[in-house]
Amino acid sequence: MIAAFRSRKIEVPCTVEVANTFDSLHAHVELAREGDLNPGDSVRVHGEAIQADYGDSFTLRRRATVTRAGWLERAWTRIIGNLEFMELLDISFSDRRKL
Repeated sequence: MIAAFRSRKIEVPCTVEVANTFDSLHAHVELAREGDLNPGDSVRVHGEAIQADYGDSFTLRRRATVTRAGWLERAWTRIIGNLEFMELLDISFSDRRKL
């Protein structure tokens, strides 16, 4: 297979922080080797589905598989990311007198 389309998989330990409280509703994953992620890479956390009842807040240790993107997928992700970023900008050439 061509190296541009080949993906490598690496299994790493991770920490999952989950909260379902009045102040916060979130689930954060922190990889043991976080600096290894690049554009286009994907992360899959292993284990049973996590459910947090209202008021719960906890941290779990799990394993995760990081699938590396090839150079072509990484370049494509950067291009698309830059184009989608431009949608957030509000560019106007009017003097806003009649808006």
